[in-house]
Amino acid sequence: MPVQYPPEPHMATEVATQPDNWGYAETVAADHRAALPRPGERIAIIGCGTSFFMSRAIAAVREEAGHGITDAWPASAVREREYDRYLVICRSGTTTEVVRAMRAIPAHIPRAVICSTPGTPVLDLGDPILIEPVDEQSVVQTRFATTALASLRWHLGQDLTPVIAQARAVLAEDPATALAAVRSAEQISFVGMGFASAIADEAALKLRESCQSWTEAYLATEYRHGPISVSAPGRAVWAFGPLEPDFAQDVAGTGVHLEHRDIDPMADLVRVHRLCVLRSADLGLDPDRPRGLNRSVVLKS
Repeated sequence: MPVQYPPEPHMATEVATQPDNWGYAETVAADHRAALPRPGERIAIIGCGTSFFMSRAIAAVREEAGHGITDAWPASAVREREYDRYLVICRSGTTTEVVRAMRAIPAHIPRAVICSTPGTPVLDLGDPILIEPVDEQSVVQTRFATTALASLRWHLGQDLTPVIAQARAVLAEDPATALAAVRSAEQISFVGMGFASAIADEAALKLRESCQSWTEAYLATEYRHGPISVSAPGRAVWAFGPLEPDFAQDVAGTGVHLEHRDIDPMADLVRVHRLCVLRSADLGLDPDRPRGLNRSVVLKS
């Protein structure tokens, strides 16, 4: 009997629009420049789940660019420190921890919120940056998160034109061929440095959400301090960004497959998104409706 695949999920459609979305992000950055962090400001970026990983990525990019001290916090554990500005990322606009965190920000401190859902509570608690064109029907976030990250990268002066071209090239590939080495891997460890370490965490989360895969994520420099022990034939290590010295050699010694491309980590994340669609279909799972997960975490108390 041939395998009966479920209909193409919303996630597949939403993944495919990302190059255009990242071009749109340049306009978002320009239109909201006054609400976004300024050079020299000390800022905090807040989010939950995927939005927290994007917060970490933005913080790394901003500090590496020399724009000032930038902390990233999960909305449920924001530390009280002296900040000049807050930036909040929340797709649904209703996440309880995010709403609570925004209400706790001192009234005199500017704050902006990136959201894709109009008419939601967070938009009334800060300067709204509504990116409704990249809202999603899938519970699993893809284009909203990467467009939020792209907006801040444009704002920080990065030209994403080459990154957009790389993502288009990824989407032009046949995923069954391009991802054959990781399609059925028993386990995948994602690694990266700088902002790519947050992308690694996000990649691992995507596969856990969409198809219940065994994934982990580490700083590339930490991988050899213990996690390498899980590497074995039939498993994979996926590295984002430049490889650390001797990393490929050390990983090869375990028999694990090393997946690595010399492209921007954000474009490489699109390859992971496509793997999510591929593996969920293989398993007969619907990535739009992951087990135990809703679009927004709304707490009762």
